Amino acid sequence: MKKLSLGILILIIGVFTSCVKKSDPNPVLTIEGGQIQGVETPTEGIIAYKGIPFAAPPVGDLRWKEPQPVIPWEGIKVADAYGNAASQVTWNPESFYGREWRASGSVPFSEDCLYLNVWTPAAGKTESKLPVALWIHGGGYREGFAFEPEMDGGEDWASRGVILVQVTYRLGVMGFFSHPLLSSESPNGVSGNYGLLDQVAALKWINNNIQQFGGDPNNITIFGQSAGAGSVKSLVASPLSKNLVSKAISMSGGGLNRSEMGITLDTAQVTNKKMMDYFDKTTLNDMRTLSFDEMLQMAREYADTTKTNVSWRPVIDNYLLEGTFSEVALANKIADIPYIFGFTANDGNDATQAIKDFGALRAEQSDQPTFAYLFQRQLPGDENGAFHSSDLWYAFHAFKHSWRPFNKGDEALSNQMVDYYTNFAKYGNPNGENEGLWTPYSTENPKFILFDVNGEVADISMTDSPKYLGPSPRK
Repeated sequence: MKKLSLGILILIIGVFTSCVKKSDPNPVLTIEGGQIQGVETPTEGIIAYKGIPFAAPPVGDLRWKEPQPVIPWEGIKVADAYGNAASQVTWNPESFYGREWRASGSVPFSEDCLYLNVWTPAAGKTESKLPVALWIHGGGYREGFAFEPEMDGGEDWASRGVILVQVTYRLGVMGFFSHPLLSSESPNGVSGNYGLLDQVAALKWINNNIQQFGGDPNNITIFGQSAGAGSVKSLVASPLSKNLVSKAISMSGGGLNRSEMGITLDTAQVTNKKMMDYFDKTTLNDMRTLSFDEMLQMAREYADTTKTNVSWRPVIDNYLLEGTFSEVALANKIADIPYIFGFTANDGNDATQAIKDFGALRAEQSDQPTFAYLFQRQLPGDENGAFHSSDLWYAFHAFKHSWRPFNKGDEALSNQMVDYYTNFAKYGNPNGENEGLWTPYSTENPKFILFDVNGEVADISMTDSPKYLGPSPRK
C-alpha cells in the first residue's frame, strides 16, 4: 500500500512538474542563431524580446552588401536590451522633433544595427498562430530608430492579440549608397537599397521564426510612417517581398502619384562616383575604410564646392524595385491585399487626392479593400496642430513618454486607433470581423474616417471631403 501511494505521489509530482514547464510564461526559444529568452513586461502575460539579431553585422567587408545570415551565438541570449540604432546624425535636442521626442545622446548609433524587437502574448506557443505586425520607422531614410519613445506600444498591441515586431535598418549613406564598383561585386549586379533589403530580410526572418513566438508566418501586416510608409510601399511593390505581406498600412506616405519620378540606379551611381572620385576614393577598400562621419563631411564639402547635393534614398534598380510605387500599382503588380492609407491634417503635404486616386484604383483592380483616414486632432500643448508624425503617439498609445497635456478624449481616440489597427492585422478589416463605421474607399463611397477629439470626447466620423489644414507652423 505504501509503495502504491509512493508511486502515485511520484506520478502526481511528475505531472505537476510537466504542467509547470508547459505553462512557463517566458520559455527559452530556439531561433536562427541560437537560443533566446525574453523578459516579462509590466503587462501580465506579455513577453518582450529586445535586440534580436536577424542578420550579421553589416560592417567591414559586409558594408554595402545584402544582409548576410545571422552569426550563431553560444548559450541562451537574454533579449533584455535594444540593439544599436543605425548610424545617423544625432537629433538636436532644441529642434522641434528633438523636444517632441525628448532626444538625448544616450542612444548608441552604429553600423552594427540589424536588430528586431518583439512583443508577444504567446511565447513558445507554436500553435497559437497570432497575427504579426512589422513596424518600420520613418526619418527620411537618414535618421530614426525602431524604439523611439513615441513608438513604445508593444504591450498595447500584444495585449490585443497581435505580435508586434520592430525593425532597425541601415540609413543614409550606409543604407542607400550606390556605386559602379559595388554593383560589379554584387551577384545581382546592383547596389544601394541596403536599408530596404534589411527590411526584406526582417520579413523573411519573421516568416522563418515567428511561430516560436506564437505567430502566424502567413499573416504579416507591415506598417510604417513617413519614410517607413515609403518603405511599406516599396515592400508591397517589390518582387522580393510582396508575397510575404498579408496587409499594409501607410501613414503619411502619400498615395498614387502618376507623375512620380524615381531615382534610377544609373543616376545614383554616377552622382556617388563623382563625389568619391573628387576625393580620390577610387577603390572599394578606400570607401569601406571611411568612417560614417568622414563620409558625411565629404558630402557637405562636395556640395559646398560643386553645388551638387548628394542624398541617399531608394533607387529603381530592376532587382528590388522595378519602378516607382505608382508605376507598379498602375500596372496592377503590387501585393493584392487590404490596405490602409492616411495622413495628418497638418502634414508636410496634402495627400488627399493621392490617397483618393489610390483607393479608386484599387477598387477597380481588386476585391481587396482600401481604407482611408485623416488624423486631424490638434495636439494639446502648443499651436503646431496635427503635425507630421503626431499620430504616432496615438497609434502606439505612448502618451506616458510625452510632455503634452493629453486628456481623456486623447486616451479614447488612441485606444480606438490601436483597436482599428490591430483589428486590421487580424481580419483585414479595422472594424473587426463585421462591418462597422470605417468603410472601404471606392468611387461610389469616397470616404475618409476622421480621427479627432471633441473636448474630452473622442470624435470618430466619416467624410468624403477631408480638410487638409496646411503644414504645421512648427519651428
